[in-house]
Amino acid sequence: MTAYQTLSVSTDARGVVSLQLNRPEARNALSAQMIEELTDFARTVGAAPGTRAVVLSGAGKVFCAGGDLGWMMDQIRADRPTRMREARKLAAMLRALNEMPSPLIGRIHGGVFGGGVGMASVCDVAIAESGTTFGLTETRLGLIPATIGPYVIARMGEGKARRVFMSARLFGAAEAQALDLIAGHAAAEDLDARVEAEVAPYLEVAPGAVGAAKALARALGPRIDDTVIDDTITRLADTWETPEAREGIEAFLNKGVPSWRRA
Repeated sequence: MTAYQTLSVSTDARGVVSLQLNRPEARNALSAQMIEELTDFARTVGAAPGTRAVVLSGAGKVFCAGGDLGWMMDQIRADRPTRMREARKLAAMLRALNEMPSPLIGRIHGGVFGGGVGMASVCDVAIAESGTTFGLTETRLGLIPATIGPYVIARMGEGKARRVFMSARLFGAAEAQALDLIAGHAAAEDLDARVEAEVAPYLEVAPGAVGAAKALARALGPRIDDTVIDDTITRLADTWETPEAREGIEAFLNKGVPSWRRA
């Protein structure tokens, strides 16, 4: 198995893979390296015949804080082709996780922000610790939830997504369940048991049929193809070039307050 720098991966005797985001010092933010490694995982381990299920979790106190600060700073300085190339890598990672034949079960805790909500949305089922906080926080930075958008909308539906998609409002696990982002939530001491209850059925069914059924569900669901993904990348690149994005990200990095904030 590939040795990853930003991921911790192990497989038990049943063929159940533990995939842990392993940058706790950075709140498991999605760096360029983590994006590359997650893509590789999805295309190799996640597609391997012996993999019965994958449990996705995060090391430390937060599941995933979204985009890495260093990555965002690089985007401020980059030209448009570079920004689009980097956005395409993120989009490819999300697509690879979404389309891998193995079922992906999210074990969510702590905080789930920005791209972390996208990670939760590509899980086939996600169970959260009851105290978890969620937020699509991109508009606080003058950005939009572009590359994660197709997966968030597919999970929540447009009507429910619009309650939280644009406002950057934080919300808890109970509301995340009501929005269909997660399937349920549990106290910390019960979380592993709830996740295991989602894993167990996959040990009783034909793995090839599981992958085929997952592909069927995707085919019957909202369209997420090259055209949709290309559109999200273009929209993100357009937004990166706005004065709002530059001001918002610089204010965030410098612990300042952007001019539009009234509260």
